[in-house]
Amino acid sequence: MRILITNDDGINAPGLEILRAIATEIAGEAGEVWTVAPAFEQSGVGHCISYTHPTMIVQLDERRFAAEGSPADCVLAGLYDVMVHARPDLVLSGVNRGNNAGENAMYSGTLGGAMEAALQGLPAIALSQFMGPRTAMLDDPFDCAARHGTRVVRTLLEKAIWDDGPYRLFYNVNFPPMSGRDCGGLAVTRQGFRRKARHGVEPHVSPSGRRFLWVRGGAQDERTGPGTDVEANLDGLISVQPCRADLTAHDAIDAVTRALAGE
Repeated sequence: MRILITNDDGINAPGLEILRAIATEIAGEAGEVWTVAPAFEQSGVGHCISYTHPTMIVQLDERRFAAEGSPADCVLAGLYDVMVHARPDLVLSGVNRGNNAGENAMYSGTLGGAMEAALQGLPAIALSQFMGPRTAMLDDPFDCAARHGTRVVRTLLEKAIWDDGPYRLFYNVNFPPMSGRDCGGLAVTRQGFRRKARHGVEPHVSPSGRRFLWVRGGAQDERTGPGTDVEANLDGLISVQPCRADLTAHDAIDAVTRALAGE
């Protein structure tokens, strides 16, 4: 198997090394693992692409490249430049430092990379490690992802649904904030919503008198109800969320149609 990996934490992020190890096991001895990752951290860029300016790309090692762009840019670079003559069989994005559950998924560059791969017709999985007080005490805060990542990816490849529609399925996996030893099983979930964790800005004035705004989020341990990703993670389960890049609110189509018709 030929696998392309990327992330949004940057080419030197420890989570990318975890992902490379996972991908190497999945690819097998006869397989290949290619890395195209952002040269600098790109957290929070979502599915952004560098549409109005070029992206510089540099080869760092055999099958390892850094691009000055977003994770979606890196996937495009991988498909149409680095691996143009040998298209990957699978794209993995992560392992993100921090959860991409709940509303975080909407901002995530990690998911943005997987989403671009899905839009390009490839199987894709985003992987993130929920952080918290219990991971802070570990020698390796990515322990849960490291211990269970290969099994989860292999299970999804062998048993999950992989359609080939225009907005094909991809998967968002979040590992719970604890050691791999304490982690439970898999839970297929929907996206939760932490009502108290909305992003905002905090103003600061620099020593030179210039005013800057820092984006800040809220507490990540707010529960989001049964069947949701955040709830599963806080209960010690690995959440698996099937995703599509289709933003249509399908459940509202009929109601909006009736409303606009004056019914």
